[in-house]
Amino acid sequence: MPVWVQARCGLERRSVIALVAVLALAAALAVQHFWAGRVQPVRAPEVVRAAASHGDETRSGADGPGATVAAGPGAAGSPGAEIVVDVSGKVREPGVHRLPAGSRVADALRAAGGVRPGTDTDGLNQARFLVDGEQVIVGAPPGAAAPAPVVGSGGAAGPGGAPTAPVSLNTATLEQLDTLPGVGPVLAQHIIDHRTRHGGFRSVDELRDVNGIGDRRFADLRNLVRP
Repeated sequence: MPVWVQARCGLERRSVIALVAVLALAAALAVQHFWAGRVQPVRAPEVVRAAASHGDETRSGADGPGATVAAGPGAAGSPGAEIVVDVSGKVREPGVHRLPAGSRVADALRAAGGVRPGTDTDGLNQARFLVDGEQVIVGAPPGAAAPAPVVGSGGAAGPGGAPTAPVSLNTATLEQLDTLPGVGPVLAQHIIDHRTRHGGFRSVDELRDVNGIGDRRFADLRNLVRP
């Protein structure tokens, strides 16, 4: 620094050096503070991202066939739970097949190798949820899908006209339900409407939710029906 500047400002060389050092330190601290406060992208931890991905798959699966959703019969159950169904009729690989809990009729058809060409499936509800132990008959005439013999379909009847084997709530026709004691055409239609709205019956206890079935009538029917 020129001598005339030092004389004018009254600063010694040592004082000037100290002042410059303080200013340099202040500038360095300001730059560090600005750099540390900049906006940085944040990446979610692996555990959080994996959980979010699993949740998205569950929600998207609710709109597609074979999804495991909690809103329909057969969707509940521990991970890896299975059901066993018998697929017979006009399929390429008829027989007993194991499927994940919450599967639908369409999944059973795929497990059986698909429907044979030319088979009429208009009367088969492929979106219906399956229950463990049921039979899916492909290409059968209307009214022949019920696995249990009942009055009106060639089965034997017990005393009073009651069926000798449990009637399937998920596959029985209106005429077959009408053979149950205390069930007329109107109540039989209520049962069919209920299973259509809810995708079928998971258990006999769900029969209580049908309009027109009270505790007394349910007690009369519980041993005569199955899901």
